[in-house]
Amino acid sequence: MTHIKIIANELIIKPEQVSATIKLLDADNTIPFIARYRKEATSGLDEVQIRQIAELLEQLRTLDKRRKTVLKTIQEQGKLTPELRSQIQSIETRTELEDIYRPYKPKRKTRASIAREKGLQELADSIIKQIQTDETPEQLASKYINDAVPDNEEALSGARDIVAEVISDHPIIRQTTRKKALEWGQQSTKKTDHTDDQRGVYKQYYDHEFRVSRLQPHQILAINRAENENVLSVSVSVPEQDWRGAIADHFRSERRSPLAEQLELTIDDAANRLLLPAIARDIRRTLTQTAEEHAIRVFAKNLRALLNQPPLPGHTVMGIDPGYRTGCKVAVVDPTGKSLSTATIYPHPPQKQSFKAIETITQLVRQHDVSLIAIGNGTASRETEQLIADLIQESQNIPEDLHYIIVSESGASVYSASKVARSELPNMDVSMRGAVSIARRLQDPLAELVKIDPKSLGVGMYQHDIDQKSLTEALDTVVESVVNKIGVNVNTASPSLLSHISGIGSVMATRIVEYRDENGPFQNRKSLLDIRGLGPKSFEQAAGFLRILDGDNRLDGTSIHPESYPTAETVMQLAGLGLDCTHGAQESTLKGFRQRTDLGELATKLGTGTPTLEDIIQQLIHPGRDPRQYLPKTILRSDVLKMDDLSIGMRLKGTVRNVVDFGAFVDIGAKQDGLLHRSQIPRGEQVQVGDIIDIKIQKVEIERGRISLGWGDNQ
Repeated sequence: MTHIKIIANELIIKPEQVSATIKLLDADNTIPFIARYRKEATSGLDEVQIRQIAELLEQLRTLDKRRKTVLKTIQEQGKLTPELRSQIQSIETRTELEDIYRPYKPKRKTRASIAREKGLQELADSIIKQIQTDETPEQLASKYINDAVPDNEEALSGARDIVAEVISDHPIIRQTTRKKALEWGQQSTKKTDHTDDQRGVYKQYYDHEFRVSRLQPHQILAINRAENENVLSVSVSVPEQDWRGAIADHFRSERRSPLAEQLELTIDDAANRLLLPAIARDIRRTLTQTAEEHAIRVFAKNLRALLNQPPLPGHTVMGIDPGYRTGCKVAVVDPTGKSLSTATIYPHPPQKQSFKAIETITQLVRQHDVSLIAIGNGTASRETEQLIADLIQESQNIPEDLHYIIVSESGASVYSASKVARSELPNMDVSMRGAVSIARRLQDPLAELVKIDPKSLGVGMYQHDIDQKSLTEALDTVVESVVNKIGVNVNTASPSLLSHISGIGSVMATRIVEYRDENGPFQNRKSLLDIRGLGPKSFEQAAGFLRILDGDNRLDGTSIHPESYPTAETVMQLAGLGLDCTHGAQESTLKGFRQRTDLGELATKLGTGTPTLEDIIQQLIHPGRDPRQYLPKTILRSDVLKMDDLSIGMRLKGTVRNVVDFGAFVDIGAKQDGLLHRSQIPRGEQVQVGDIIDIKIQKVEIERGRISLGWGDNQ
């Protein structure tokens, strides 16, 4: 079966769609570009489907390379029969291929290879064939005594070693046993004597047995971590009936053979010494891979939601990075993110200079007309929140509409010490840069968070325990997807943001900013071609995702690709509009034009596709629309909610901060985020990071700092 058919069957799409997508990918088109601007070629495949095609294609091509290596190796051994070649050519998974290849794979010295060197292969074959003869095992073995084989027992033992390896390497036996183990195997965990788990983090796993098929991803990752920390020992067992049955289908002792007992001994040895340990490793590897893939998906989903948080533009924001001994770092940034002023206050122990801190904050708020305060959620966060809430409630010297919000400060310290931060804030102390980052995150989460390694953003599960390469690739994919979906203003975007645009990369992003700094703002998209190294292909991939507002051409401020400008201009003419018309007139006129026009007929007339024409009209109606503007707005606060204020049944609105396997952590404005357990989320409801949801208080444990939440019903 060809790659195209395999992928089409796997994804349940048409082979023609797969074929067209592969051609576009092989022509170095990026996935965001294909999804947005080549809908006619792919028949409307979305970004997720295109990415799935790309991933499956990579897997199949990798399998092909491995298949060639396997065929070449077996052929060099002179063991490649037409039947074996056909079998290898038809294999569709890497695991199956490795199972077939295992008997032929060059090995380091094993007990079986040593026995073969001693000339015991023929005796091993006799055990496998269960030959029938009047000779005893000792008489048969005596024929193989030589300088390397001193006696009959040595001969029989060596022959059994060969047979054991043959049994263990048998591809169908391995496949059958592995399948049974995944379904019926048991994983046992026991506490070791080497490490003291003082906090009892892994207490629930100290002496436990789990059915392999029922292990949850978070349990697998927790057990793996505990094993790495030497807290637990882990073992996997397979029911005897399963592995014996798998072997018996291919190796069965014949009681009339004098070598029947030898085969029985060999089967036990093959299973316990070779097959079962190998299967146990396979099972642990499979479980870990499945759990890691799940954790990566959860992380990616949370990251996507975090990056899609709606911006709060137009505000002068004060960012506060809280602390005790070293004080709270304060930074004020203007609506463009430029730092206006910084200060350090010491309202908390040991200094307790709260009055002076309030004076400083009040002065900065009044001096720079601050309208929002962003407080980092780390150490001393809630004490700082109380300070700000008291100031807002009690002070007569600040604007009445001043509000604050708790902002995740995850990754702020990483940003502070980064090359990006040194470039943006070269003359600012490292400790103060975190406050700037916290403030900017409120103004435009995406623009600020792309400067930080996604793994440091605090929305994952076991991110340090899983495969780092796979995690990085997945998270980079999410960032690329979100940035290109939203688009960027090429005249204000940072190199970090530009580097994620289709066809750009970090080197070209730096050159764009350097060109902008030297020559002033870009006036049109065409001028991007003046940048050194940005050729026609890069321009094609990137142009539609780069916005130029208030430039020479209004179309440059939309996601309409320059290749479609003639079509867009014709649509405007047919609708009776000029490029200089007001937005209001343009919107109402085009909506009417769309309703009375057969878009399929018009698309044919204009030489374009209907999907592209629909996108063009939509962009002309809402030029440069930011999809984030339609998401629920951030909850702004002016007073703090104490845990003592909470009562069972109280209904509140909260912001989802993190989503994990067992539920969601929700910020309700109290000192501690509440846990909305998955059992409390109604069937069919989905929650993601940043969602504003209605909840009700179910349980408050003040001494443990725990709040249990239930689903609210707005009543």
